Amino acid sequence: MRTTATDISDVPDQEARAVASATPSRWVDFYELTKPRLNFLVVVTTVVGFYMVARPGTNWIILIHTILGTALTAAGASVLNQYLERHLDGRMPRTKDRPLPAGRVSPVEALAYGVVLGLAGVTYLTFLVNPLTALLGAFTLCSYIFIYTPAKRWTTLNTVIGAIPGAIPPMMGCVAIQNAITAEGVALFCILFLWQMPHFLAIAILYRDDYAAGGFKMLPVVDPSLETTGRQIVLYGMALVPASLVPVGLHMSGAVYFTAAVLLGLAFLSYGISCAVTRTRLDARKLFFASIIYLPVLLAAMMVDKT
Repeated sequence: MRTTATDISDVPDQEARAVASATPSRWVDFYELTKPRLNFLVVVTTVVGFYMVARPGTNWIILIHTILGTALTAAGASVLNQYLERHLDGRMPRTKDRPLPAGRVSPVEALAYGVVLGLAGVTYLTFLVNPLTALLGAFTLCSYIFIYTPAKRWTTLNTVIGAIPGAIPPMMGCVAIQNAITAEGVALFCILFLWQMPHFLAIAILYRDDYAAGGFKMLPVVDPSLETTGRQIVLYGMALVPASLVPVGLHMSGAVYFTAAVLLGLAFLSYGISCAVTRTRLDARKLFFASIIYLPVLLAAMMVDKT
């Protein structure tokens, strides 16, 4: 429960200061509702998509508009996701102190905040980038809220479903310039989609007790032996290796990227295999850290070796 000013006045000054300093401000609460760390990845992958199809003469002001519109849309999706899951988040130790379940932000405030952010993002993209980019943003927002969010309580396929809107941002970056869905955008979509599967399955292993308490049907929750989970981690890791090489075939990047993609892909796959064989939290944690190293290094190599 949030400590009120009246409550603080009844305790010694030193304790009151400690309580006040430990209470997040309203600004921080509303900022946290947008899941800034997660949406930083959204912005980065959008920039990668834009950069990889940019050519001499590209209007880089469009990139700024794309970043702002995409960030607003993604923030709106994050807020609305937490609005819909506020009761379930309250059951899980790792999420029970979020602004909504902790009662620091009211559901009405969060709903209005999320709707305004989402509408602002899609509208911004429509008029300052192009309608197709806005349509992809709207699809990402709606599929995340109306399909993925409820699917987490219905089916273990929720991770696959959620990986679709999660992989659209780099495509949006491409479409912002090309005003069409092209092979380059699809290639980046596939890389991000396949990467998300081992990444999020590793997280689901680490927090499966939390997910079970929240009523989420994550695969590791309904797969106690983790055999199926491990098999999927390996299969998606294997598929990621050739998928990461498609940009070379499309002449987006060259030999340096090809070498980096092969080495990174095999290393990432080895962590996935270890996790699938041992099925321990330790190897799931190693896979998680490998995933957050793999993606930025791969994308950096792609951009450095752009052809």
